[in-house]
Amino acid sequence: MSKRVHQIYIFILVSIVVISTALLIYNGYAYYLTPINERFFNPMYNLLKPSGLIGHGLGIIGSLMMIIGVAGYMMRKRMRIFSNWGLLKHWLEFHIFLCTLGPIFVLFHTSFKFHGIVSVSFWSMVAVVASGVIGRYIYIQIPRTIHGNELGFNELQKMNYEITIKLRKEFNLKEDTYSLIDNLSFTNNQTDINLFKIFPTIIKSYSDNRKILKRVKFNMKRNNIDKQKIKEVIKIGKSKIELSRKIAMLKSMQKLFGYWHVVHLPFAILMLVIMLVHVGVTITFGYKWIF
Repeated sequence: MSKRVHQIYIFILVSIVVISTALLIYNGYAYYLTPINERFFNPMYNLLKPSGLIGHGLGIIGSLMMIIGVAGYMMRKRMRIFSNWGLLKHWLEFHIFLCTLGPIFVLFHTSFKFHGIVSVSFWSMVAVVASGVIGRYIYIQIPRTIHGNELGFNELQKMNYEITIKLRKEFNLKEDTYSLIDNLSFTNNQTDINLFKIFPTIIKSYSDNRKILKRVKFNMKRNNIDKQKIKEVIKIGKSKIELSRKIAMLKSMQKLFGYWHVVHLPFAILMLVIMLVHVGVTITFGYKWIF
């Protein structure tokens, strides 16, 4: 999948989520805003109630989306037979899409009325979605290959060294400018930052590196370097900062990702178990959709 095709793919997935949510709100807001004890008299009641044609369908489709999203990603990630079926990051993106739209459908299926054991499943679902957002942020902080495999500390250091070599080979800069660029870093070769110090470190590093980039730009202008070269050097400098940040935060993010799994997985299992119980009870009592 080329970069352009990937951008279109992401745009389509995001558009589906946004448009679906907007349509559900637009078509049902009058019903959902009606007090629960008065909804029976609303014209949309037979369609949007949890056992109604649309309401029930949203529950079934939303549940299937979550099951497919979780099962598909887990099989691609853990089963060797599927290891060549596309890039892992594309599977993760589709997993996020299904496990975002699915809970939205389930939310509208409940018609915003939660009670009994189903409420435990619903709030577990909310916890899974919220922790999934956090997990996605942590995931992208850990450097990976195009196939989704984690990069180690030595590989990252090698990439950082290659950036420095590229600067020296392709750009005829003064030594003082090279020295400034060499000072562009997130921290001084730390690889395990205290989790409580990450954000203060990010803020301080951002401020320091911004000042250095301004000095690099000033030096290059003073030496009559053309604008295109200045732009390329600044871009490479920013890449160096990003890489050094990932090197410095590598162990911290790996630890955090381990803690995240401890929280995310139990909520996901609890949600799925109660959801299956709910489905079983619904079928037992004869609630059917269009079948």
